[in-house]
Formats: sequence, C-alpha cells, structure tokens
Amino acid sequence: MADNSMLMSETGRSLLADSSVLDSRIIETSKENEFPGSVLDVEEEMPQIETRVVLVQEAGKHEELLKALEEIKVPYIKTDTIEELGDSDSPEFETVYVVTDFQDSIFNSLCKADCRVVGPPLVLHCARKGEPLPFSCRPLYCASMLNLVLCFTGFRKKDELVKLVTLVHHMGGIIRRDFSSKVTHLVANSTHGDKFRIAVSLGTPIMKAEWIYKAWEKRNEILCLNIDDDFRNRFKVPPFQDCMLSFLGFSDEEKANMEEMTEMQGGHYLPVGDERCTHLVVEESTIKDLPFEPLKKLYVVKQEWFWGSIQMDARAGESMYLFEKSESPGLKKSVSQLSLNTPNSNRKRRRLKETLAQLTRETDMSPFPPRKRPSAEHSLSIGSLLDISNTPESSTTNGETPKSCARPSKNSTPLPVKQSARWQVAKELYQTESNYVDILTTIIQLFQVPLEKEGQLGGPILAQEEIKTIFGSIPDILDVHTKIKEDLEDLMINWTENKSIGDIFLTYSKDLVKTYPPFVNFFEMSKETITRCEKQKPRFHAFLKINQAKPECGRQSLAELLIRPVQRLPSVALLLNDLKKHTAEENPDKIILERAIESLKEVMTHINEDKRKTEAQRQFFDVVYEVDGCPANLLSSHRSLVQRLETVALGDDLCDRGEQVTLFLFNDCLEVRLLCEYFS
Repeated sequence: MADNSMLMSETGRSLLADSSVLDSRIIETSKENEFPGSVLDVEEEMPQIETRVVLVQEAGKHEELLKALEEIKVPYIKTDTIEELGDSDSPEFETVYVVTDFQDSIFNSLCKADCRVVGPPLVLHCARKGEPLPFSCRPLYCASMLNLVLCFTGFRKKDELVKLVTLVHHMGGIIRRDFSSKVTHLVANSTHGDKFRIAVSLGTPIMKAEWIYKAWEKRNEILCLNIDDDFRNRFKVPPFQDCMLSFLGFSDEEKANMEEMTEMQGGHYLPVGDERCTHLVVEESTIKDLPFEPLKKLYVVKQEWFWGSIQMDARAGESMYLFEKSESPGLKKSVSQLSLNTPNSNRKRRRLKETLAQLTRETDMSPFPPRKRPSAEHSLSIGSLLDISNTPESSTTNGETPKSCARPSKNSTPLPVKQSARWQVAKELYQTESNYVDILTTIIQLFQVPLEKEGQLGGPILAQEEIKTIFGSIPDILDVHTKIKEDLEDLMINWTENKSIGDIFLTYSKDLVKTYPPFVNFFEMSKETITRCEKQKPRFHAFLKINQAKPECGRQSLAELLIRPVQRLPSVALLLNDLKKHTAEENPDKIILERAIESLKEVMTHINEDKRKTEAQRQFFDVVYEVDGCPANLLSSHRSLVQRLETVALGDDLCDRGEQVTLFLFNDCLEVRLLCEYFS
C-alpha cells in the first residue's frame, strides 16, 4: 500500500495529493520504488486507485468529521477493529485510517503495519480549506505545525528529545539536526552554544519545549495554528533566561528599574560581588575601573548589552559589549581631561586611543583642544543660539551623526571681523535653523528609520500605526526647513546688506501651512503614545534607552526632541522681528520682512485654529462613543461642542430627584443625558 500511494502521489492520480511535507526518508523510499520507463508509460499501464477513508472506533462517531468527508466527497467506512477490513494493502484501494487516539494499541498496530494514519483535526482542516489530505510517511494528527521547520539545542535527555520530535511530527512539523536559514524555530533548553547564537543573529524565534507540549494540548482546536504570534510569544525563551545579573554605577532609581526589567525578561539579579553572578552590567560613563578583580566566568558588559538584549528579544552576544578598563594611569588622566562624551562603540573607542597616541608623540602639549560650543561646528561659528538649551551636540563633536548633519558648509571664505547688527541677527537665524535641521534629522535617523526598518530582530518593535502617530509629518517638516537652511546659507555666503531674508520665508509659507498642522494638532497624542508604549512594551523602552544615551540626542528624550517643531515657528517670528529692527528704512527688505512676519503669524494662527478644531472634533467623537443610544444625526460637520456640564436633577419632570444628568451644549443645540436615557 505504501509503495502504491507513493507512486500515485507522483503521478497525480490519487485523491490524496502530496503537500511537500516530505523529508529525506520519503525521497529515498521513492527512489527505491522507482519503476523503469517514463511516468507516462506508468500512467497508461496502471489503473486509477480509489481512496478509502476508514474511521476507527470513536472517529466514526464524530459528527463534524462525517459532515466534512461528505462535503469533500470522500467515501468512508466505519469500523471498531482493523481486523474487519482484512488486508489493507490492497491494490484496489488507498486506505487512510482516521484515529482519535495516537497512543492506544490500534494506533500502534497501524504504525507497525506501515499504514497511513491521520487524526480528525487534519481532515477537518483540509475540508475547511478545500485542500486534499497531505501525504506523510508518518502519522499526522493535525496541521498545527504544518510548514514549520524546527531544530533542537541543549537537550541532554534522549527520551525527552524523542518525545518532542514525535509530537512535532504528529502536528506536521519538520525536524532538522543542523541549524540553517531554513529553520523557522529553534527549540532551546539552554542559552549557550552555536545554534543559539546563530538563531539570535538571524532573528529566528527561540522557543521553550513547553511550546510543543502546549501546542499538542490544543491539537483538537482546528483554528489554533501555533504559528500565531500571540500564542508563540507566550513560549519564547526570554532574553535573560539562565542569567544572574548585577548592576554597578547606576542610580538607585535606574538600578531598581533595571532589576525589575531583569525579572520581567526571565532573569534574576544579585548584589555586586556575588559569585553566582553571570553578568555584571556597568554604567561606563561613571565607572572607569572595577572595584574588584572579576572571575573569569563573569561577563562584564556595558549597559547597552542589557537594553540591546531586551530590544531584540534575545540575549545579545557579550563579546560586542564588553566593558574595557583604562589601560594606564597616563591614559586615564588624559581621558579625564576630555570634555566630550565617551564614544559608545568599540570601534570609536579604538579610534580615539589611536588619535591620542599619535598626538602625544607629535607634541608635548595636551592632546585635547578646548571643547567647542555646539554652534562652532557650523561655518558661521560665533555668537549664541536662540534655542541653545537642551541642544544635541554637534556632529563632529560626537562621532556618528545623521548624514544630513555631516554635510560640510558651502562657506569657505573667512568672515569679516566686524559686521552690522543686521548681519549678526541674520547669522543667528541661520545658526538656529541649521541646529533645528540637525535635530529633525536626528529624530528621523536615530528613531523613526530604525523603527520602520523591516526584518528587525525579534520582530517589529512598534506597530506602523503607532509609529505614524508618534512622528507624524516630521519628514515633511524636515524637507521644508532643509531648503530654508540652504537658502539662508547661500545668502550668508554672498552677504550684502540689501539681501532679502524675508523673501525666503515668504517663499515657503505655503509649505509651512501644509506641514505643521498635522504634527502640532496631534502632538499631545504623540506624547501619550510614547508614554503608553514605553510602559507596555519593554522592547520600545529598551530602544529609547539605547538611542537617548547616544551623543546625538544631547541627553534629551524623544518626547523632548519632538517638542522642537512646536517651538520653532514662534522662535523664527521673534528673530525676524529683531531683524526688522536692525534693518534700515531705505532697505527693500524692510517691507518684505514685515510681509514675512505677517505671513508667519497667519501660519501660526492657522495652526492654532486647526488645532482648536481638531481638539473640538475629538471631544465631539468622545461624546458620541461615550453616550449609549446617541442619535446618528448629532454628527454634523458644522456642529462643535461648546461645554459639557455634570449636574444633579432637582425636579421630577425628566427624572427622579438626585439623579445624575449630563448636559452637552453644542453651538446649535443642547443635549441632555440621564443615567439611563438620552433626550435632545
């Protein structure tokens, strides 16, 4: 029977088609039973074999199963004992046995006789999808793990491994001894070994053995596919499984937060110095050397390893995040003089050491120049910035920066020593605009782009809707201000007193009206989304911790950076007013500046009005969703909520005395809501 069924699956004659759930054993068997001659000859010589489904014992009483077989028009017979059927290996029939219990004596007898055995859930699954029963050389109870390829690591007990492998086969899964990119899930009993590290690097889900046992418990739930993310995530190996962590150099509040996160991610924490500790997490900005000699088995890592592991939902490789001690007292003394933030990556750290060594050889003077102010990195590097407080560090000061921040200035001509007051204000306007563009670029390159990136280790950190809510029209705002910055830079390079700055802002006023309202209107929602996601999603919290610690952010949180667009236009308006004061009456730009200022005021008025309308609409929809039985005709484009008032009834006209009554005053009507009724 087995030979015939295999042959017929190749020729396509059988009603039980091959679904490619094959392994090397099936392929080898098919080669051994290969007939001479072409497939076409075989088709001409061999008659069509009829499929016969045999429902054994309890399977014959399964009403839903009987109905499914009738729907797909597959003939079946019922039997209490397999002996009643005689020889099942008949050339006239391809027999498939449906058995409800994959552990009883009948099942074992069918397996020994090399019969094809399936479970009721598999038949129901195929019937619902309108597909033929899949072919398999092994008993197949359900399709819960159909098309999944599993690999195992860390299991020392052979009996346990055999049991797990058998269950996976019963649910349609495939087992691979060696790990490769084709493996869809790694089942791990240990967080050590090459398979585990490769799975982490490829982003392959790493599961507990409990996943397989729980999936088998749900084997009769037809709609429960174990590839479902919600079900799978319950049984993923947490990042800090088998880890004992200690924390050094952190504040009490930060340490408590990290200890709580450790337990949430499957680990445990211990006091510093405990010999059971597997990882010592160090705050590298405050700890320059360890207070004790660590054991060889202890991983001493930077905090980026901790947050990185949570972000990718798997234990990161320690070798990339090892804490490096100062090599010598001389170097330690030199580094202490450096006023810049210490680079985070090993590559930047090595580059810094090489530079220090070279400078020390070339001169006896201190190798560290005085720290430049943030504005010093721009071509017009004197004066103060309007919004200098809480400003990210400049690009060359802090190592890696977004590409747009690293572009060299067009200005290579030395500036005159003395300039007019008008030039000074124009220069400050350019500096603040350049700084603002850098901030917007940092928001996009450091936060938005990584969150939107496909193929993130551990899966997406946030849903696309949440990302859109947080960042809104920031990319559009950046595009407009990049053009304004470039125009201002050209103007400053070719400066004359008659150059028109007002024209620049008049040119882009329509673009400002288009780009700012979508962001400003939903800024509060953006902050609320950040706060909610940070509390509910540990991976997002870890993502923010990693990126907000980078020099580009200037120690500011994402929410603090996102408030800059709300503040920018009022700052520009103030600078344009100041510029107008220092512009001579006969200067043509005087009138143009006045028009530019009025244009900016109109933009801000439009934004405020649009924001007011948006908030009113939100309040309106809140009323509609809150009130049961709210009439549909209440929704209208011209209607807005003026006031909501909570009252208590004093009369007996509409309701009993003391009953709560809510009044909704709209611009054209009054709505009354009682505790259980609604009146217009």
